[in-house]
Amino acid sequence: MKSLSSLRISALATALALLVPAIHAADAPSLSAKFVGVSNADQNYDRFIITYKPGTSERDSSAAVLQNVITAIGHVGLNNATMSVNGTTTPALSASYQRKLAMGADLIRTSRKLSQSEANTLMAQIASDPAVAHVQPDRMLHAVQDFKAPASLGKPTDAPTPVAPNDTYYADYQWNFSNAVGGANVNNAWNIADGTGVTVAVIDTGITQHPDLDTSLGDAGYDFIDDHTVSGRAVDGRVPGGWDTGDWTTRNECGAGTAAENSSWHGTNVAGVIGELTDNNMGMAGIAYNAKVLPIRVLGHCGGYDSDISDAIEWASGGHVDGVPDNTHIAQVISMSLGGEDQCAADDPEYQAIQDALGRGTAVVVAAGNSSANVSGFTPASCPGVIAVAANGITGKRAFYSNYGNGITLSAPGGGIYANDASSGTQVNEGFIWQALNLGTTSPIYPADPVQAYGGMAGTSQATPHVTGAVAMIVGAVKAAGLPALTPAQITNILVKSARAFPVTEDQPIGAGILDAYAAVNLALGNDNGGGDNGGDNGGEQPIVLTKGSLLSGQSASSGSILYSIVVPSGATTLNIRTLGGSGNVAMYVKAGTAPAADGSDADFSSVKPGTSEAVVIAQPQATTYYIRVAASQGIYSNISVLADYNP
Repeated sequence: MKSLSSLRISALATALALLVPAIHAADAPSLSAKFVGVSNADQNYDRFIITYKPGTSERDSSAAVLQNVITAIGHVGLNNATMSVNGTTTPALSASYQRKLAMGADLIRTSRKLSQSEANTLMAQIASDPAVAHVQPDRMLHAVQDFKAPASLGKPTDAPTPVAPNDTYYADYQWNFSNAVGGANVNNAWNIADGTGVTVAVIDTGITQHPDLDTSLGDAGYDFIDDHTVSGRAVDGRVPGGWDTGDWTTRNECGAGTAAENSSWHGTNVAGVIGELTDNNMGMAGIAYNAKVLPIRVLGHCGGYDSDISDAIEWASGGHVDGVPDNTHIAQVISMSLGGEDQCAADDPEYQAIQDALGRGTAVVVAAGNSSANVSGFTPASCPGVIAVAANGITGKRAFYSNYGNGITLSAPGGGIYANDASSGTQVNEGFIWQALNLGTTSPIYPADPVQAYGGMAGTSQATPHVTGAVAMIVGAVKAAGLPALTPAQITNILVKSARAFPVTEDQPIGAGILDAYAAVNLALGNDNGGGDNGGDNGGEQPIVLTKGSLLSGQSASSGSILYSIVVPSGATTLNIRTLGGSGNVAMYVKAGTAPAADGSDADFSSVKPGTSEAVVIAQPQATTYYIRVAASQGIYSNISVLADYNP
């Protein structure tokens, strides 16, 4: 590895897009709700997840599940060997039962990999059984591997924070904690919270030993990778400990034409953002530096399977997984900087596992992805209830690679790579997020000199642990104050309400604003000094800033109301404000310039109808900030969405 002038910083592997097969519903209408077909002809599949309906005999019998698959193989003629025109023999197909997933589905493995056509044919046949609720391939997801800082960087450029811990490289590199425009306001949050008493599960590649990380829960974590070709072990099976043994690949290992890659140490880097030891005269700082990181390995060589990831989510949040000792360090928040192409569907293993985790009170934070595409086409970022995180750079602008869309909850520092957050040009130190690494190219190595093991990355993988760390701060501060524990939905609302307004007009919707850790902790504690400057005289009440045309989902209130705002520029026409979805009964009050009264008595416009669907349309709006109050007109409302849009 090439040493750098001031740090000898090791950079991570070259960025990878989320390279998983695109998946769509089958063409047959009668099977469309049960059968997820594969559309990528370049991929082959040998693992399938089958969910049987409750009450069926197969639900409790692995032998019956396997027999049904073997019967399906016979019905579609894959049980016979065939010979191609060039003389190549395709062997007869058989199957083996692997295990039952925590959510009750069954994992089956075929004796060889199937082509797109073969896989779709077999799954359609399995889905034709009335007892089957759903069948899908066991997809391979990937770390959102982000962009490495080039070896030419590493020389300090500036120290943007006036309040800083004594970590060696904090002032010169960690703009993301303190910069007033694109940073997360972590340095001020340290005055009131540090994550004490909180366990954070990092579901990723695992973690490596590092002198600047608390790895005391490394042995308490777990390696959920079952397939030996993915784990790198000699045999199949899961093992105790959340340690990263490397995820390097050789050429063509992950498919024809794929390049060789060094190990990424992705989980170590993510864990560093969340909880790197702070004010210890060493290296970098972490956000919730007194929280405990529970590492869980699900990503190895070429990625990680749905079945392993979903079981890991269950286990991290306190659920039982057959064959694995129950988790004794249940996480209050899960961080997942991983994903793949596909819309999260109700029958997906991750969907069900995430709903279970949320029901147990564990918040789930997920990277939006680095494909500069709508997050609705990526999983698990599009799963309901997750905190989906986009990435911004130091100027507050959406990072050019970041996914976007109405499903984004908020943005956080992920690094813009190039000067002024441009999409090309000169790469700069402040274009990256700097944190712990390992120097091994394949297996981990542990040099005596710890300053070698730091590096820069940019991506939504880096934005995500910023939000995770802030959630750990919130949970720890609320616990220390003796206040009732917050639900995941309440935590999401706090993050959205306290987010700092974007300093620029974003080219795509990326949530409610930029993470403000200080404001979020204050809001959770009921303090008044926790909001960003959203304009207007509202008696200290801080509105949630709406993004033009961006649907803000997951809004809930047990009593009272929530205040929103949107800035309408000069020349705009047809301001359209709506609430929709969810449950309960709401009233909507709108006022130009200042917030309407709690009862809407001074509102310029009102919409009061039964249910949650309210609408106000203003043909010729003023050039000002409009304030929207959504009130619980009959007790409570939950999981509604709020939208404000105008022309042009």
